[in-house]
Amino acid sequence: MRKLYILLFFIAYTSVTTLFAQNKKITLEEIYGGTFGTNGMERLESLQNGDQYTILNLDYTNRVAIINKYDYKTLAKAETVISSSDSNTIPFFTSYEFSKDESKLLLATEIESIFRRSTLGVFYVFDLKSKKISKISDDKIQEPLVSPDGSMVAYVKDNNIYIFNIISNTTVQITKDGKKNSIINGVTDWVYEEEFAFVRAFEWNSDGTKLAFIKFDETNVPEFSMDVYGSDLYQTQTVFKYPKAGEENAIVSLHMLDVKSANITAIDLKEPYYIPRIKWMNNPEFLSVQTLNRHQNNLKLVQVNAKNGKSKTLLEETDKAYVDVTDNLTFLKDDSFIWTSEKDGYNHIYLYDDKGKLRSQVTKGSWEVTNYYGYDPKADRIYFQSTENGSINRDVYSIRSNGKSKKRLTESVGINSADFSADFTYFINSYSSATTPPEFTLHLSSNGNKIKDILDNRELLVQLQDYNLSPKEFSTLEINGNELNMWMIKPTDFDANKKYPLFMTQYSGPGSQSVSNAWMGSNDYWYQILANEGYIVVCVDGRGTGYKGADFKKVTYKELGKYEVEDQIDAAKKLSELSYIDEDRTGIWGWSYGGFMSTNCLLKGNDTFEMAIAVAPVTSWRFYDTIYTERFMRTPQENPTGYDENSPFNYPELLKGKYLLVHGSSDDNVHVQNTMRMIEALVQANKQFDWAIYPDKNHGIYGGNTRLHLYTKMTDFIKLNL
Repeated sequence: MRKLYILLFFIAYTSVTTLFAQNKKITLEEIYGGTFGTNGMERLESLQNGDQYTILNLDYTNRVAIINKYDYKTLAKAETVISSSDSNTIPFFTSYEFSKDESKLLLATEIESIFRRSTLGVFYVFDLKSKKISKISDDKIQEPLVSPDGSMVAYVKDNNIYIFNIISNTTVQITKDGKKNSIINGVTDWVYEEEFAFVRAFEWNSDGTKLAFIKFDETNVPEFSMDVYGSDLYQTQTVFKYPKAGEENAIVSLHMLDVKSANITAIDLKEPYYIPRIKWMNNPEFLSVQTLNRHQNNLKLVQVNAKNGKSKTLLEETDKAYVDVTDNLTFLKDDSFIWTSEKDGYNHIYLYDDKGKLRSQVTKGSWEVTNYYGYDPKADRIYFQSTENGSINRDVYSIRSNGKSKKRLTESVGINSADFSADFTYFINSYSSATTPPEFTLHLSSNGNKIKDILDNRELLVQLQDYNLSPKEFSTLEINGNELNMWMIKPTDFDANKKYPLFMTQYSGPGSQSVSNAWMGSNDYWYQILANEGYIVVCVDGRGTGYKGADFKKVTYKELGKYEVEDQIDAAKKLSELSYIDEDRTGIWGWSYGGFMSTNCLLKGNDTFEMAIAVAPVTSWRFYDTIYTERFMRTPQENPTGYDENSPFNYPELLKGKYLLVHGSSDDNVHVQNTMRMIEALVQANKQFDWAIYPDKNHGIYGGNTRLHLYTKMTDFIKLNL
């Protein structure tokens, strides 16, 4: 069977290589004008009956929003659930959410972004039986959540929690101490949102009698400010709390509201430093809380009794480096639970009883579980995604809770991911590879058999026949005792007897992956432009990146920018030994962590790299936030050499090659301070370089023609200097 997969991949690769052999060249205008965009599935919500799902269809031109219901088996439309064109009382909405009992719809309108994940909006509740619609608040609010019985909505406004009673159309303010840049109730502060990846910090229990929430006291957290230049005569300023490495974090505490009595109880968790997750168990009297110490190497899963506030530890994870926080905790009917852990050296699934005693290690092997989808109690099957078929690939599997009868549910080599129906009867598989644009198919969960095709992007392949493109060539490179994943793109008219400049791209951050067997993103099309200009483009995932085991990932602990930089420099040297690489023309670029890396490579590898581009780089980890930085570095007070020996503005005198430094002035994540300090260091070292600041642009540096301008600038810089 293995030979069959290789043969199929070869056939697909050969056919696409034929397509990638025409004469038309890609332009930046086409990339950032959306010419090569792919069609995707609308976000669907699986209904509890397991047979149907809903999809939101938006007509922005006519301001009409429609939720339609479809059958999994036939993919045929069953009915229209709601349409904003049916009544003047139903507004144009851009997202929705069912209540737990599916009797209500929460409709979101007038959404505006705050930071990466947080938003404000005006929300409505639509009763599916009575067709009555209720506006929750005239003001913009955050994170509304309907109670399990569909009678109430809890939400946050101005850092305080409110509860709206749908039946009586009344609102009660639950907390009153919320204050900007001081006290936050029920939603996270900036650093939790960014690094623990959640915003809503409150949850209803299973019968709606209790509401647990986290309070953040950020009074003593230092403030960061950003000028916003806009178009007025005077600029404005955004000021927010941002704890940099080694500085004070918000003091967090857990509280419990009894809805009937309106009493709020503080829960004693023995002063946890971080509370990265809360989740109610199925028993409405028990709440699970994950706590983490500042070093993030000791994680506890704590059970809190909502009746008396007492707590006990169910599970504890420790690590010599750090423990990752995930959303993979699932409580089964009896409150036994499924958990993922790296404790055997690879990320795997474990089953514990309701007292926290290990029942079984469900998965094991020298590969990683990369996504946990859920558990079907009827079939006793756990569904997950993993790298068992190679670290650059993903497949979907099922397995019994005792670790037996594992089944591979996907066949195509590449990146497979699943969206399961509520009862796990069906799943929609999303698949792509370096040679196949995204395609979506419907499958049976029991055996993975395909029922039918849903959507593909064959039109894009036909469109690409007109272009002069080169396929990615995947391989590994032995560097510093490790087999590092690599891809290479050569010019379409490649001649092994010629010499070509080498241009390297990477990100390199802890646990990341840049070398994967997935379809092209916008940067991949840019690399095709560079290949057409006569460059060989290469990406190497060095030590510290993900999906090859905990030891490989955590080797960079307390030394960010040391081993990763060594691997990129040594990879460039080894590639320069190839007969067709010009060893005197080597460049590298990266964004964010990748910009930190490219800058270090140009300085520390000044005998190897002749050119580098850094976009929105960290130039000192002392400037970055506590949760991310201290997870990998501890504090600057504990590890000053780890911070300073790999901070590029501490050795600007090493610059020999050509350097382009780019940043957005309103980057709330990696502050422009990083670039300003790098600029000043280079100026004082009398080193010439190029730089660009994009006004009022955040970490993504986009909007209007911004991306086109940025990539034009970078392309011109490469062509001029490499």
